[in-house]
Amino acid sequence: MLEDLTIKDFALIDQTTIEFSKGFTVLSGETGAGKSILIGAVSFLLGGKADAQSIRTGAHEASVSGTFLLDTSGSTVQRQAAATGEDGEEEVLSAHEWLGKHGIEPENGRIILRRTLRDNGKSSAWIGGTPVTRADLASFSTFLVDIHGQHEHQSLMRVAEHRKFLDARAGIVDEVNQFTALYASLVEKRRLLDQMNSSNEDRARRIEMYSFALQEINDAKLKTDEDAQLEEEESRLSSYEKLYADIESITGALSGGDGALVASLRQVRRDCAHAVEMDKTLSDLDSRIESSFYEISDIADEFSSYRDKLVFDPARLQEVQDRLSLIYNLKKKYASSPNAPLSEVLKYAEEAQENLDRLGAGNIDKAGLEKEVAALEKQVYIEAKALSEKRRAAGVKMSGEVEAVLAKLGMPGTKFSVDVAEKPGTGVEQKCGPYGLDNVEFLISANPGSPLLPLAQIASGGELSRVMLALKTIFAGTDPVQTLVFDEIDTGIGGEVAVAVGSHMKNLAKNKQILCITHLASIAVYADNQIKIEKGVSGGRTSSDCRPVAGEERVKEIARMLSGEESEESLDHARSMLHKFGGGI
Repeated sequence: MLEDLTIKDFALIDQTTIEFSKGFTVLSGETGAGKSILIGAVSFLLGGKADAQSIRTGAHEASVSGTFLLDTSGSTVQRQAAATGEDGEEEVLSAHEWLGKHGIEPENGRIILRRTLRDNGKSSAWIGGTPVTRADLASFSTFLVDIHGQHEHQSLMRVAEHRKFLDARAGIVDEVNQFTALYASLVEKRRLLDQMNSSNEDRARRIEMYSFALQEINDAKLKTDEDAQLEEEESRLSSYEKLYADIESITGALSGGDGALVASLRQVRRDCAHAVEMDKTLSDLDSRIESSFYEISDIADEFSSYRDKLVFDPARLQEVQDRLSLIYNLKKKYASSPNAPLSEVLKYAEEAQENLDRLGAGNIDKAGLEKEVAALEKQVYIEAKALSEKRRAAGVKMSGEVEAVLAKLGMPGTKFSVDVAEKPGTGVEQKCGPYGLDNVEFLISANPGSPLLPLAQIASGGELSRVMLALKTIFAGTDPVQTLVFDEIDTGIGGEVAVAVGSHMKNLAKNKQILCITHLASIAVYADNQIKIEKGVSGGRTSSDCRPVAGEERVKEIARMLSGEESEESLDHARSMLHKFGGGI
């Protein structure tokens, strides 16, 4: 949930901080006041593209930051186990998992996003206190916010997400997770079988390579973090003369003679003891002098002892340097770079041993493995077909539910379809992936007689926003994104349809945080909170500002939205609508 947003020098906004609450919040204001600028700032914060023209005239840098309270409810979609996706990359399924993978810790369940844009076109981004790329920011923010009315930041516009939403709606998430684990087992056994089927010459070559590497690493008898410890020792031994000179100077200053610090403190201690005999109020200071004397004396003794033990050992220096050279060469061969941690070399040794175990002659029953693979292939196909049947049944039901909602939102005759198609295969082999046989995509025809097309091809921003509202209503319990922003949702609607849209948003806000830009009072009166965007001129400069409105001030804003003025009739009408539709005053 978005808790606050701070914008500075972005477009017409000089500087403003807005606090957001749970539930349904409406953003209103006269045409041209800057409502779309606010959405643009949010989009920029979430990793959207921007250029230097977005910086306020006269400023050199624009910045936007926001605080998000992370969802900890563990929705159905979030609880899906991490798995390897179709492209081979590990799939991240929640904001917490994304942060953990990137070593970022939320604070009190919250995370701050921040992004700046300089007039030279360069931008910077942070998640928490960690600098990130724009791509990383955009990737993470998909778990936080969906913006509807444009094609950015919409999880339902990404076809790869459709299968997840359908599975959650069908209630088969756990079954899909079990299937994914079964499929992973099949992939591993196929890989092992492929290795066994590789040519004897290639197999022998790899056995020799891994054996040599393992022998070389084992002979070195490496210890964890040994390189760091040796580097410290090498620095100490090679800097012996300077180190000895420094210690000698310190020892001399502390205890080298009558003028040294310990001798001086000893005299101060005697004088203070005499002074205390004449004035007891100095006893506390005397105690502190005594403590200081003993502490400094102890430090002087330790430095003196360290100096006496300090010995130049060229043989040990050579031994350390030889050992570091050996480790350097091992890193060049078996780590990502000579400066990589020693743990990479040790990990390579583990992997080499695992590969040798797999490649070892006669250690694995090839015939038995072939039977296992064949049995797993059959089981995978049977379970994948069962998942397909459940997806198709859920897709038909879901299509009817979405069309019913869309009819209430002023889009009667709209056709919605969940396309569940088998992955393309060959005449011999049916293609399968970690989630089954299916490619899932949501299709729609917004006009009677028009063909079904992918969601991304809906031309009207208003239509797209209403389709997303319908889908978000259907997926309210399983969609992990907690903040939904609707822009242009009131395009081309009014009357009963606008009332239905407002009612739907009010219901959806029971489970989500809803932010909606609208010029329709019949939508705004359903909101729990209302923020007014105003444009003004000060010092010859135009700027936009945002502030919450409540009570009679909100009544006046609703009246303006109704009739463009604050007449007694429009004020009474506004008051009546707020009471009737639950927005309150």
